[in-house]
Amino acid sequence: MDGYNETIATNADVRSDVQDRYGAGAKEFEAALCCPIDYDPQYLKIIPEEVIERDYGCGDPSRYVREGDTVLDLGSGGGKICFIASQIVGPEGKVIGIDMTDDMLELSRRIAPVIAERVGYANVEFKRGHIEDLKTDLDALNSWLAKNPVKSAGDMERMEEEILRIGQDMTMVPDNSVDVIVSNCVLNLVSDSKKKQMFAEMFRVLKVGGRVAVSDIVSDEDSSESLKNDPRLWSGCISGALREDEFCTALEEAGFHGVFVDKFEYEPWQIVEGIEYRSATYLAYKGKHGPCFEKNQAVIYKGPFRQIKDDDGHTFMRGVRSAVCAKTFDLLKREPYADLFYFVEPAVEVTETVDFQNNCSVRRRDPQETKLGKAKITSDPSQREESCC
Repeated sequence: MDGYNETIATNADVRSDVQDRYGAGAKEFEAALCCPIDYDPQYLKIIPEEVIERDYGCGDPSRYVREGDTVLDLGSGGGKICFIASQIVGPEGKVIGIDMTDDMLELSRRIAPVIAERVGYANVEFKRGHIEDLKTDLDALNSWLAKNPVKSAGDMERMEEEILRIGQDMTMVPDNSVDVIVSNCVLNLVSDSKKKQMFAEMFRVLKVGGRVAVSDIVSDEDSSESLKNDPRLWSGCISGALREDEFCTALEEAGFHGVFVDKFEYEPWQIVEGIEYRSATYLAYKGKHGPCFEKNQAVIYKGPFRQIKDDDGHTFMRGVRSAVCAKTFDLLKREPYADLFYFVEPAVEVTETVDFQNNCSVRRRDPQETKLGKAKITSDPSQREESCC
């Protein structure tokens, strides 16, 4: 991941270019900022046309939202994805949109009461912030700056102290508070020097068991220095795009598991200097961490591959009853793995807390371990009224 780990001085802060372009895009539609997307029309009926026209996306992450979810939309813009998610999660759910652009926030906040009246409940709020810093509420900081203008180095130090206080005492998005993070063609707009922090923040705010569903522009090759130094290409969702494999690696390094490329457009959206830029949607999950206990459980990988290896380095052979710890057993029963395995519970539940051996490496589970504690009986089909065979 050469490009991802580099800190490129020339794009250390691209916010002003992005704010200017998307501020203009909030007032007048700019076709160059979006890809054609088919949304579920049932959710668009109540959304005003001015929001639909100002949608600058490359996918539909709202289709991964479920009833009752707490949803966080990174780079919510005019609010279209938030207003769709509002209808899906229902009155028991909650939707939070984060954006830094004044004009986009004005639009989304003005339309929010209209949507609430039409659906019959208010479950959407929009916060001013940077998606790579989900602790600092910029509205709270602006209120403080209005009373404490920065005019000297000492004032700057006091402002930095206030930013830390706001992040700690008034955290915009608390730890482990979100069920699903969505984002639509925004992550690429963050400078390379802050992308790692952005993925770490995503991991921080997700609940254990939470998931990420982000649509973004990715490239098939590294963008050159000259492309990265072009502010219009950066704000146009091109030169800030991660390479398609780097996107997976960035999620893995942040601590996510089950990373899955759920959508990959074969036709490039743009080609610049021979580099293809296209839309892709990535899914990822939080919750693989924790102690490993022995419960005599096993999983059987169905195939079709001879073997597969998971994010923790476990190798599962096709058709083999594989011994796993209770944490891994429960993890594999959830998405996105459940359809890949058969799950074998022990004949007698293990209630003791026993550490899993072999550093949690996978081995063949002897059936005698699964049957431990169960009487050895012989079933005689002839004793039944009807034989099953």
